[in-house]
Amino acid sequence: MNLPRRAEDAHATLAAAFNTGDVDIVMSMYDVSGIIVPEPNKPVSGQDKFRESITAILSIKGTMEIQTVYCLQTGNIALGRSEWNITDNGEVKISAKGIEVMKLQPDGHWKIIIDQAFGAEADLVA
Repeated sequence: MNLPRRAEDAHATLAAAFNTGDVDIVMSMYDVSGIIVPEPNKPVSGQDKFRESITAILSIKGTMEIQTVYCLQTGNIALGRSEWNITDNGEVKISAKGIEVMKLQPDGHWKIIIDQAFGAEADLVA
């Protein structure tokens, strides 16, 4: 899987990575020194916790779709807002509104350093 060369392509690339069902391909999208929030109010960091979280999300059978609401970039940092879901045979298994921070890597590819999968939900409490 090719990592995105433009920040605005990170959401589509992440959805494609999830749809492979391969945890290593999904892991390649992330800077695991960052944070992922796979469930509301449950942030995790570090390679092992990222892997556990991604494995759990991949266990939800279906197809992930991510729509980019916006992507703002300044230098080597970008902020994205997404609306995403996982569906299976037309049934929505899970859907949410997320916020992601991406960072340009030295090799010219973008990786996600903060993935707050439920960060734009109206009822989110910090």
